Amino acid sequence: RPFTGADEYIKNKKRYCIWLKDIAPEKLRTLKEVLKRIEKVKQFRLESDRAETKELAKTPALFGEIRQPENDYLIIPKVSSENRRYIPIGYCSQEYIANGSSLIIPEADNYTFGIVISEMHMAWMRYVGGRTKSDYQYSSSLIYSNFPWPEPTDPQRKKIEVKAQAVLDARAKFPKSSLADLYDPNTMPPILLKAHQGLDKAVDSSYRKTSFLNERSRIEFLFSLYKKIIEPLFPVEKKKRKRK
Repeated sequence: RPFTGADEYIKNKKRYCIWLKDIAPEKLRTLKEVLKRIEKVKQFRLESDRAETKELAKTPALFGEIRQPENDYLIIPKVSSENRRYIPIGYCSQEYIANGSSLIIPEADNYTFGIVISEMHMAWMRYVGGRTKSDYQYSSSLIYSNFPWPEPTDPQRKKIEVKAQAVLDARAKFPKSSLADLYDPNTMPPILLKAHQGLDKAVDSSYRKTSFLNERSRIEFLFSLYKKIIEPLFPVEKKKRKRK
């Protein structure tokens, strides 16, 4: 099966893995070279110092962790160049096995895609996320789970979906270009940049009517929302002042 992660997805590199989940035993027994690989995996796991890895030697034909969705999904590279204005997020076919250098959102629609690749989400990512050297490091717990999502009206949501599709359509005009090509600031096609700007405007409008002047104004606004979200969850008791 095709095998992908951050580097493979962004740079359009072709890699494959042996995916044996649900294979019939009688069929597996006929694959002599594959059985040799399985035996090597078994021995490698048995020689590990970790008890959990030794336990996995009982199922050497399977990946240590199987989180593969049964339908298409959004893929978010965990690490992306700081030179990019947007992390190259996009859809992957269920045929592609995602590895640990990426995060996935199963059953995501264009609304979800539009929000996570928007300038609002990118600003949040740059502020609260970590770094690998100087590159952006995306985290599901720090960035995605804590992000204050908008509460759009139905027309606003529909507009975000339409503008998100416009981004995908702009990418599709360059089938030979990798996402590394498309999202390099020096080679990003004007039509793709324009599509992103249209999406950013639609997402911004779902938060408030007035535009954001800069990234600082976005962050200040997002943290004001974040504060409203968490305050009911973690109430702070006011200490009563003692009278003298």
